Amino acid sequence: MQRLHIDVTLLVLLIALSSMGLFILMSSGQDDVSLLQRQITRLGVAFFAMLLIAQIPPHILKIFTPWLFLAGIVLLLSVLFVGDIGKGAQRWLDLGVFRFQPSELLKLATPMMIAWYIAERRLPPKLKHIVLATIFIVIPTALIAKQPDLGTAILIASSGLAVLFLAGISWRLILGVAASIGALAPVLWNYMKDYQQQRVLTFLNPEDDPLGAGYHIIQSKIAIGSGGINGKGWMNGSQARLEFLPESSTDFIFAVFSEEFGLIGCIGLLSIYLFIFIRSIYIATQAQDTFSRLLAGSLAFTFFIYLFVNVGMVTGILPVVGVPLPLVSYGGTSMVTILLGFGILMSIHTHRKLLST
Repeated sequence: MQRLHIDVTLLVLLIALSSMGLFILMSSGQDDVSLLQRQITRLGVAFFAMLLIAQIPPHILKIFTPWLFLAGIVLLLSVLFVGDIGKGAQRWLDLGVFRFQPSELLKLATPMMIAWYIAERRLPPKLKHIVLATIFIVIPTALIAKQPDLGTAILIASSGLAVLFLAGISWRLILGVAASIGALAPVLWNYMKDYQQQRVLTFLNPEDDPLGAGYHIIQSKIAIGSGGINGKGWMNGSQARLEFLPESSTDFIFAVFSEEFGLIGCIGLLSIYLFIFIRSIYIATQAQDTFSRLLAGSLAFTFFIYLFVNVGMVTGILPVVGVPLPLVSYGGTSMVTILLGFGILMSIHTHRKLLST
């Protein structure tokens, strides 16, 4: 598979995960065949895109990184003026044939840009370099939060900050920033939109509005708890089948899986995620240059953050922010973005082997 620049281990794990996603989507989608067909088509497109980008050597990706980041910022600015509005948010550009969400591009372009900038400097980075890199992170994060899309903004900020963390910034600085954010929390609260404040309040006490804002998380906890150790069996979950659980095919699909397959099934699913993360970290440690190492590590941690945020909000330990379960939830653009990231990881690993021979 070296000539095709495919990491077989990673590919097998990704196929196994997406196959499990299709399996549970059949149940959460209420036997909607068209829903399953669309997901299979999107997976096919996403895997094809992954294999294509895996053929591009990392040094070529590095050359085009600043231009990709700049194009992403221009597209985000375009969304503010001519973007399509849907479900109360202005996040899409209508290209005629299809609608495009520019924020998905920044999920890759942001960590690539930070890795590109930091890789040209001595590590660990100096304070002035950290400040400029932080500005590169804040610009797309702020533009996306304004759409508003808090979940994607968190993911993009995390991907950029992961690069800085891997570059070796001091723990004193990390703790200082964390303390500053904590001190500014009351101020930030006043700048949050009403629905964002409601999400935080619902997270703290969902039972305060069980038929309104707290309904999603309450029903999700019921589904997870009722699954027990072994689960109720495939297509036997009452919360999704009887339509008590909203967004059962997208954000809350993990609750459906938990109810039907129980604790044992969840351990199996999370184990696949863990193996993918470990393989991604291994690829990062084997990278031959600073840019590839920082980028690969950031992509690995971003994938983990996807998982952590989704499972956290479904289980009630984090506020609901609308982040899908990677490669399992029904969706299109986020799936393509995730697999493009793994395509970059494959490129970094397989081209490294060619260069060493």
